[in-house]
Amino acid sequence: MRMVARHFQVYGQVQGVGYRYFALRAAAQHQIKGWVRNLPDGSVEVWAEGNTRAMESFKLELATGPMYAEVTQLCETDVEPTLRYGTFRIEH
Repeated sequence: MRMVARHFQVYGQVQGVGYRYFALRAAAQHQIKGWVRNLPDGSVEVWAEGNTRAMESFKLELATGPMYAEVTQLCETDVEPTLRYGTFRIEH
């Protein structure tokens, strides 16, 4: 299976609702590596690397979010995999 990388920006009610921890658990479940962080504009940024099937499943979870989140927009950009991440982490 081919390795792919995506940069996501998630908009809506996605801060203060456990979104980063939700992304951390979803990444572990789908064997995605990379990071997630809150941005000053209220959105959440995600860098993700994994195989194509896992990435599609991860993207669907990001679009849904945790129980109290309300995702209004998910922007996705294909990027080159760096292969430098051994895990998925929350960045501050």
